[in-house]
Amino acid sequence: MARPVAVDDPGDPRLADYVGLTDAVLRRRIEDGRGVFIAEGELVIRQLLVSGYAVRSVLVTPARLARLEDVLAPLDAPVFVAPAAVLEAVAGFALHRGAVAAASRPAAAEPATLLARSRTVAVLEGLNDHENIGTLFRNAAALGVDAVLLSPTTADPLYRRSVRVSMGCVLHVPFATLTPWPDALATVTGAGFELVALTPGPGAEPVDVLDGMTGPVAILLGAEGPGLTDGALGAATRRVRIPMRGGVDSLNVATAAALAFHHLQRV
Repeated sequence: MARPVAVDDPGDPRLADYVGLTDAVLRRRIEDGRGVFIAEGELVIRQLLVSGYAVRSVLVTPARLARLEDVLAPLDAPVFVAPAAVLEAVAGFALHRGAVAAASRPAAAEPATLLARSRTVAVLEGLNDHENIGTLFRNAAALGVDAVLLSPTTADPLYRRSVRVSMGCVLHVPFATLTPWPDALATVTGAGFELVALTPGPGAEPVDVLDGMTGPVAILLGAEGPGLTDGALGAATRRVRIPMRGGVDSLNVATAAALAFHHLQRV
C-alpha cells in the first residue's frame, strides 16, 4: 500500500466513486458508467480483499485505518483517509462503519460456464429486495450452492446493501443472468439439471424429497408476494414445498431457500 492519502474536501474528485450511496438512481448511473461497486464495512472489505475482485480504492476514517492496516498494507490501490464528517458528506448518510471500498465490476459471466462446473445452483426470478438477495447469497455460500442464476428482473447482487447484508459472501458465489426469460431456463435443464420450483402451490411435494436427489439440481425461487410466474413454473421439472402450519402463506424467500439448500448439502 502506498502511503495513505489524507482527504478533507468532500468534493475531491478522487472520491467520485463514493458519491450519494443512498441515492439509487444516482448510484445506478455512477456504477454503470464507471463499472464500479461498493463494499461497506470492515468485515466486507476484508472479504473483498481476498475475493479476486479488483479494488479501485478504499476510503476510511483514521480509526478504521488502524483496524484494517494488516490487510491494507499489501494493497496496490489508493487508501484515502478522511474524518467521519467528510465520509458522511460524500456518501450522503452517517457512515457509522467508517470504511468503504470501491471495486471494479467483472465482465458478465456466462450461465453455461457456471452450470458446467456446478452441482447445485439457485435460480432467482424477480427478487428485488436487496436484503433478501444478500441473505440468500450468504445462505448459498454457507450451504454449498455453487452458483446463482438471475432473471433479468432480479436486482443487482453487487448493490451496496446486498453486498453488506451478505457479509461479503456475494463476492465468493459466482452469478450470471439468464436471458431471455423464461425461455433461457432451458439452458439449465439442457445442462442436465433437475429444475425444482420451490412453491407453496397445490401438488408440490414435501421439500424432503430433495434429500434423495444425487444429480445436479437447480432450485427455482420467486419474489415474495407474486411468487414464481407461470412461465417459470412451466419450465420446472419438479415442484416442492415446505410444509407449514395453517394461517401463514409462505416463508421469507431467503429462509425458504436456506431450507432447500440444506436438504441438498453434499459435504
